[in-house]
Amino acid sequence: MTTSENTITTRRTLGRSGIDVSALGVGCWAIGGPWTMDGQQAGWGEVDDDESVRALHAAMAGGVTFFDTAANYGAGHSEVVLGRAVADRRSDVVLATKFGYAVDEAGKSVSGVDVTPDAVRRSCAESLRRLGTDWIDLFQLHVGDLEPARAEDVRAVLEGLVDEGTIRAYGWSTDDVDRARVFAAGPRCASVQHQLNVLEDNPAMLDFCESENLASINRGPLGMGVLTGAYDGGARLSATDVRATGAAWMKYFIDGRPNPEWLARAAAIREVITSGGRTPAQGALAWIWGRSPATVPIPGVRTVAQAEANAAALQHGPLTQVQMAEVARLLA
Repeated sequence: MTTSENTITTRRTLGRSGIDVSALGVGCWAIGGPWTMDGQQAGWGEVDDDESVRALHAAMAGGVTFFDTAANYGAGHSEVVLGRAVADRRSDVVLATKFGYAVDEAGKSVSGVDVTPDAVRRSCAESLRRLGTDWIDLFQLHVGDLEPARAEDVRAVLEGLVDEGTIRAYGWSTDDVDRARVFAAGPRCASVQHQLNVLEDNPAMLDFCESENLASINRGPLGMGVLTGAYDGGARLSATDVRATGAAWMKYFIDGRPNPEWLARAAAIREVITSGGRTPAQGALAWIWGRSPATVPIPGVRTVAQAEANAAALQHGPLTQVQMAEVARLLA
């Protein structure tokens, strides 16, 4: 499904929750700084917290109201930085965070899955503390491959947290439609967070979100930077950057350098998606908005310039139906 041509996309409804959000969010993985997961680097390298706060403020000034983080990111540090950025404007923003793993804040490390009822409630309380807020707008399960039977138990706890007013809605970060369906059976489930970008379509999940009235929150909308044009030169990333770890799931980068295959595919569509004065990143976001009215992409930012450029994409709106078709033809 595509949105109508020439429509300026600025707002979305967060699925069944009815919560109004900007059509663009900000992903807060990178601002968490260095951390490890099961002993492996999982952050995006060193960060400047003051610059992170300035970047988040720049996003807000550009019309962004939706911010997605996780207990994992920086082993809680991302939540702390985000909480600092929104401290004097909490009612103006929608905060989403994620849970499901054992987090060691002091050791900057994350380990095994922990989703017992007590652990879910404890994770919620810890996120509230780090964010400096009395409520979480969207609380998401971060364990994408959790067994469905265990997910049902987690869903029951989340329904209870909504009843108590601690959270407003919940969702699951998973790329598996069958797992998403388990959460969707809960009346206060509002979203699925899943991988989506112009080089990685996910029609099954988008169809599911639309049919169930769930928001489609899109991670990886810029292909971890490959779609921005910033890495066309092929420079090697720092060893503290998760993209340089050689993890099996890391398709966009190989040994710390951008994957040539992905760069070639991005180059093939660049002329189409940069129409109307868009940057490559803005064009990638425009494709996502053109793909479905349920989508809310959440590109990460580390600098004011990145935040301002991403927010400016809102004023360009989605690609037209003709442009969407041309992108599909070029990638076929």
